[in-house]
Amino acid sequence: MLITLSNIIAIYRKELQGYFASPLAYAIASVFWLITGLFLVAILLSPDGLIPQVARLDQQGVTQAIDVPYEFLQAFLGTLGSISLFILPMLSMGLYAEERKRGTLELLATSPLTNWAVAVGKLLGVLTFYTTMLLPLMLCEAIALSASNPALPPTVFFLGHIALILLGASVLSLGMFVSSLTDSTILSAILTFTLVLFLWMIKTTSSSIGGDLGKALDHLSLLTHYTNLVKGIVDTGSLTVFASYIILGVFLTAQFIEVLRFQRS
Repeated sequence: MLITLSNIIAIYRKELQGYFASPLAYAIASVFWLITGLFLVAILLSPDGLIPQVARLDQQGVTQAIDVPYEFLQAFLGTLGSISLFILPMLSMGLYAEERKRGTLELLATSPLTNWAVAVGKLLGVLTFYTTMLLPLMLCEAIALSASNPALPPTVFFLGHIALILLGASVLSLGMFVSSLTDSTILSAILTFTLVLFLWMIKTTSSSIGGDLGKALDHLSLLTHYTNLVKGIVDTGSLTVFASYIILGVFLTAQFIEVLRFQRS
């Protein structure tokens, strides 16, 4: 157990160092911060933003209350989730594809390290980098929300961002498996984005189908479970689905590497 843990930590540190030393990773983070920052300002201050809306209602003497902090968090986290669908495949595309391209995947497959340890270490490394990308945005949100009265419950704020991290872990785990199938990082990103977009938009299909099949498809939708948690609903079913996607991605990756190990033996 201790040996496996030390192997995971070793892989984790190697992957994390690789991301923080990669110009591409910094370029992806910069684009992510720029786009999300523009959306944050637009949600609050654009002509149709929340603050101008409340100001117009006050001028008109409308007494209908708008929970600005809650509406802001819902809108911004929804935007973050959608933007992450484009960013996460780019972060996961090189997890194994680069190993295949450099010819080191075979060495990895035949090394004493267990497949699970390698997959978990790689996933934790890229997930930590993605979480680091979210920290400046969380700070900006906290500054904006600090002026609200009454204050937004901290549980809603943190549960929403936990949902975002779980979404990221699910997409990165599935993307890691896709990355192990090809030596092309571009193809890996495209295939991952296609798969995740299907799991994100399947909710629309399930609504039109209806019945038991529609309910089953809706249960597979990442959007459904992400929305539940962002609303502040502690849904064990949603947590279970995210955990299932994470474990599935790690399992499929480990099994594929085991096939390579068998072929080389």
